[in-house]
Amino acid sequence: MIKMKTPDEISNTIFYPLKTWAEASPGNWNMLLGIGFVLLLVGLILPYAYYKKIGKPDERTNQIHLRSAYIVLLGVILSDIIFPKEYMWEIFFLFKYGLAFIASGIYLAVRYKKDFSN
Repeated sequence: MIKMKTPDEISNTIFYPLKTWAEASPGNWNMLLGIGFVLLLVGLILPYAYYKKIGKPDERTNQIHLRSAYIVLLGVILSDIIFPKEYMWEIFFLFKYGLAFIASGIYLAVRYKKDFSN
């Protein structure tokens, strides 16, 4: 009989090598932390820029903004399922929100190009 792995076991299988690499030296830890901050910074700037480009809320843009918020919510929920909660929680917190906001920014960029550019 095949034993199924739980999501926590799968998550640990994937991310435990990252933990051992990050804890091997302070430089590795700082690099991982820096990448997380860069992702978060890009993730915050990208949607903000496209919110400004799209303009004031009206009937059409409200739907775009709501869909963007929905993508952030889905990204956070999926990241909570995938990332481990036992170790390196703060680092994965940065990655979770950075990736969620980048996904939202990509959606806004695609919609802006499709709907607002000539």
